[in-house]
Amino acid sequence: MVNVIAVIDIGKTNKKILLFNEEFDVVYRNATRFDEVADEDGYPCDDIESIENWIQNEIKRIQAEGDYAIKAINFSTHGASLIYLDDHGNRITPLYNYLKPLSLDTYHEFYDANGGQEEFSRKTASPAYGMLNTGLQILKLQKEKPEFWSKVDAILHYPQYLSYLFTKKVTADFTSVGAHTATWDFDTMQYHKWVSDYKLNLPRPQNGKEAIVSTFNGEEIAIGTGLHDSSASIIPLLETEKDNEFILLSTGTWIIAMNPFSKETLTQHQLKNNCLCFMTPQKQQIKSSMQFLGKIHEVYIAALSTYFKVDIDTHLQLELNEALCNELINANARVFLAEGIDSDFEAHPYLLTNYNNYEAAYYQLVFEISKKVIQGINLISDENSAIKDIYISGGFNRNLIFIAFLKLLKNDIEIKISDCKNESALGAALMMKSYI
Repeated sequence: MVNVIAVIDIGKTNKKILLFNEEFDVVYRNATRFDEVADEDGYPCDDIESIENWIQNEIKRIQAEGDYAIKAINFSTHGASLIYLDDHGNRITPLYNYLKPLSLDTYHEFYDANGGQEEFSRKTASPAYGMLNTGLQILKLQKEKPEFWSKVDAILHYPQYLSYLFTKKVTADFTSVGAHTATWDFDTMQYHKWVSDYKLNLPRPQNGKEAIVSTFNGEEIAIGTGLHDSSASIIPLLETEKDNEFILLSTGTWIIAMNPFSKETLTQHQLKNNCLCFMTPQKQQIKSSMQFLGKIHEVYIAALSTYFKVDIDTHLQLELNEALCNELINANARVFLAEGIDSDFEAHPYLLTNYNNYEAAYYQLVFEISKKVIQGINLISDENSAIKDIYISGGFNRNLIFIAFLKLLKNDIEIKISDCKNESALGAALMMKSYI
């Protein structure tokens, strides 16, 4: 029987369980998807009940089959998601969708009482993102759903709720509270004063390496408190690059540039340009630039496929044309993306009428995405920073056109492809290495 750490890795689309052996190789992987359900307002949200059942049934099945001895379980999930418990430990609400509309217009009084929106956002390293700020989600529930709020006894971020299913202990971790929640004060590195002013029962965050030994299905297992997936994804590099400073470019639906070595506090200028801070499991700030550029890429490759009547994955077959890259950089045109912060994440096929072929249109799209990524990297680099190594993880690390544009736009950096797979899950597993 092989000793393993099980990691439940929950993305917005794919829900995965991975088993890591003592060498931290993946020895088992299973993935599934769930159809969304509707919350009480009819807005789509994750089917948390089905996810709960799937997780516990998967662990029970692995235990029953007897090939692996699960010594520890940890969790990695997307952020901006909360679970509310009553005084019996039962879930009160659905798992609300972080894309659900939340109008900031009704929260002027809250911001004004806490130094104004700009200063509050800077202190909490949380751009005013609406539902993406879980602190605002709490205020929304308090304000709009008193029938639910009156029952709330404990509030958990998503990773800690999955841990709670096994331990029945209410916990918090630094990666979750530090992920644009608007509840953490990065100046004092503790909960913001408004949390106690509003008498919110938020648990004290603990080090990500701590676990709670619990009995599940008759077996003793060390249960981790879970991690925010973006913050978890940088852990493997922090473990292997102990003597080398770097920036990690985590690419997917979001493209997030992360600098765990920045010593400077977040500025208003950075904040206004899509910068924020995450935290490591040990409470260290990670200066970051977070842009929804992968989503823009996703909608436009679909539009390109339809317009030019080609396969959706045609961009993967394009050969690198460095002359075209240089030509587009010199022209410096803007076609698909906004001048400042993007807020339009739909494709506009009429823009493709400017192009005679797929290659020209796709190169222009990737040029504009790459330019914004470089701007993000520059923004999170300290004034006298000597960081040269940029690691790329996720889907774009196989995109040679994207990589070529990055090198041409910022020729003083060295692009390194992270050969690590399942970074977020591996990061969560590494936190449990003393228990295997």
